[in-house]
Amino acid sequence: MTITSESAVKPVAVAGDSSNPATLLATNVSAWFNKRKVLERCSLSMDARRVTALIGPSGCGKSTFLRILNRMHEVIPGAQVAGSITLEGTDIYGGSLSATQVRTRIGMVFQKPNPFPAMSIGENVLAGLKLSRTGVSDRAALVEECLTRAGMWDEVKDRLNEGGMSLSGGQQQRLCIARALAVRPQVLLMDEPCSALDPISTRVVEETIAELAPQITIVIVTHNMQQALRVSHQCAFFLVEDQGAPGRIIEVGETKKMFEDPDDPRTLDYVTGRFG
Repeated sequence: MTITSESAVKPVAVAGDSSNPATLLATNVSAWFNKRKVLERCSLSMDARRVTALIGPSGCGKSTFLRILNRMHEVIPGAQVAGSITLEGTDIYGGSLSATQVRTRIGMVFQKPNPFPAMSIGENVLAGLKLSRTGVSDRAALVEECLTRAGMWDEVKDRLNEGGMSLSGGQQQRLCIARALAVRPQVLLMDEPCSALDPISTRVVEETIAELAPQITIVIVTHNMQQALRVSHQCAFFLVEDQGAPGRIIEVGETKKMFEDPDDPRTLDYVTGRFG
């Protein structure tokens, strides 16, 4: 990719620990896929210990924006980005951090649960440590800590040697959350993490998000407006205003205000289901 100028468990020591929540700031972010511009000058502050929900119709750039936040956008051939993303004042595209370092500090949970099929539940939790070359003093304690933080230790503590794919869909998604937490990210990105789950599993994942929020910065893409209302502290509303135009952030605000008294009437139309 090119850059243009436009818990109750005692924490386990991990080498390179970056567990302090941090503010992630996007300033005038634009993005392209080859010559097609998909985002136009998007600015957003995602504060520590808060959940920010990215909402808006399909195709308005929410997931692209999310991937830009931890340099996943750059793995797509022809992708470009302009503007800046800073993590506690450090420009993640500025050269002082490698892509691996960025993705260690800014983790991601994807739309479809993706445990590693050849690994056990316990091995899945620790998989990110190997990829990031991160050391840990007590692997068993770290597995317990991360599964506890992901709200599933009691469900799997006697099954750690079973395959990760043996779990239900909701458990697999929480296993992926535990895996992301093992490298001590400061920010956790979640791209529609409940879209493939049943209502009961969705509720459990939402409870996990609520429990994690005081410990970490969370940014979630969701098309479920009730979910955004339940789990987030602030919302950013993305919209494509004209056919073929890039997506923009139309409005940002506290979630309650965005749902009850937004500044832009299009925001109210969207969150109340009049379009989108």
